[in-house]
Formats: sequence, structure tokens, C-alpha cells
Amino acid sequence: MQDLKVLVTGGCGFIGSHLVDALLREGFVVRVVDDLSSGSRDNVTQWEDHAGFELVVGDLKSSAVAEQGVEGVDLVFHLAANPDVRLGASEPRVHFDENLRVTFNVLEAMRKSMKAGRVVFASTSTVYGEASVFPTPEAYGPLLPISVYGGAKLGCEGLISSYCHTFGFEGVLLRFANIVGPRAGHGVIVDFVRKLRENPGELEVLGDGTQSKSYLHVSDLVGAFFVVMKGFGKSGRVEAYNVGTLDKVSVVRIAEIVCEELGLAGPRFRFDASVEGGRGWKGDVKTMLLDVDKLLGLGWMSRLGSEEAVRQSCRELLGSIKVVG
Repeated sequence: MQDLKVLVTGGCGFIGSHLVDALLREGFVVRVVDDLSSGSRDNVTQWEDHAGFELVVGDLKSSAVAEQGVEGVDLVFHLAANPDVRLGASEPRVHFDENLRVTFNVLEAMRKSMKAGRVVFASTSTVYGEASVFPTPEAYGPLLPISVYGGAKLGCEGLISSYCHTFGFEGVLLRFANIVGPRAGHGVIVDFVRKLRENPGELEVLGDGTQSKSYLHVSDLVGAFFVVMKGFGKSGRVEAYNVGTLDKVSVVRIAEIVCEELGLAGPRFRFDASVEGGRGWKGDVKTMLLDVDKLLGLGWMSRLGSEEAVRQSCRELLGSIKVVG
């Protein structure tokens, strides 16, 4: 597989840059397309003089940029998206443009290409909405997302499936749990660290604190990308895989871990349960635990459980998180 030329959309972002690191270390030729709106060039600067690396700074909402990115590649890792789930409640069009529109442009560029016929898509556990089965398997349905972000990602899954069946592509849909680790620019750990640095005596916790979800370290996620990549040519047109840990952790426990890592003894937790159902925000899924048996069957397993992933990520992020304002 190392002789393949691959495209990583959103490759300057949190997850994308870690995937780029791993691909280049394994000898792949990698092109990145990123508009740097949420990613940073600093995340890939170590590769700028590498013969197997190319960075295209451009907006994939432009079909011309998408075609430039896809030209000559064999495989597309499609990670470009706006990662802020909460933004959907105030600016829903962002998720339409940055998810559905961009995905359509990438797929159209693949269709016009004489070479690109395989795509791995960064989807999300939020496509399941408020599931009633835990752990939630890939076959769970109906899929009824409760956030605009989840709805847009599910729409992207549908587009990819239709292009695979209509135009002969192969596709993999990776439905992520909450991903944590170095280079993360948002999320509960980043949020808590910033708040506690501003006020070490009190921590605002969005929601009633009972939210409980699976958290996966980004290094374990990168391993999943490589495992599913080996399955191309052996499975069906489209395969969906859950990617997460075998356990989950509550928001309150995450708050406790962050306090421990900051060396803070007993700050007061103030819960903001103003959103219906005690959610952290509109569209927040309160409980998430994915059934990962399908991916385990390919030989993948996470090294870290949810609490371990949160604690390690907090340690890795402490030096890079700045107080805003």
C-alpha cells in the first residue's frame, strides 16, 4: 500500500495532522488540502521539506480546489469539516457548507478523476442520535441525529454510499467516539483547562454533569485508519465501522481528572443545566458508547480506555492551552 499517493483533506487539523504524520512515516506520498480555518500549518511544518509531502492551501467549497487535491491520488482520507458541534444551533449553514457541500465537491472530483476510487470518511457517533441500545452497533437504526452536525455527517455518509454504488468507488465510514489528544483546539478538556486557569476556585460544567461518553486517544484512532485501509478490495462497496473505547466516562469525572492534573484541590463545580434534558448544549447526546466488535474483528484495539485517554490528553495539552481574552 505504501506506493499509493493519498490525499488527506483537513490534514492540518487535529486528527488530520496525526494521520499525515503516520502516513509519511510509513512511506506514503501525501497531499494535504486545508483552508487553515480550524487547522494550523504548524501541525505539519515538520514535513514541509519532505519529498513525499505536498500542502495545498485552499477551500474545498471550490470545486477547482477539490479537483486539484484529488488529481493523481489513489486514495482519499476525507477529514475536512467544521468540528464545532455546538455551532449548529446558531449557524446551521456552516455544517451544510463545510460538511455536505465539501463532501459533494470531493466526490465529484473523484468521479472526474481517472485514478481516485477509494475514500475513507471521518464520520461521527452523533449520526446515531439518542440511541436506545448500548453499546450501539453499526446496524442500529433508524439513524435520527439530534444535532445539525450529526445530520450533516449522516448526509455525507449517504452521498458517499451513493457514489460508491453508482460510480464503482469503495468507501469506509469511520464513526468516531470523542477524540482527544495533542493538537486538539476545542472540546471538554480544553474548555475545562481554560476555565480553571481563569478561575481555579470554580469550574462551570455545561449540562447537569450526568453526560457519559466514550473518549478515544487520537493515536488509537490513527491505528484504525491503517487497519481499515488494508481491507480495501476485500469487502463490499461501503463499510461502516465504529471507533471507540470499550468504556465511557462522565463529564464530572473528566472535570475531576483535569483538576487533578492541574494540581487543584476541590474547586467548586457549577452546573449549567439550562438546556432541555440537562444537556451541555442543543444537540448534545447525553450517553454514547459504541459497539466496536466489527473493528476488533479486523485486529484493532484501543490501547487506552476513556479515563486513561482523557488523563493522558490533559497532560499532553497543558502546555499548549492558552487562556482566551
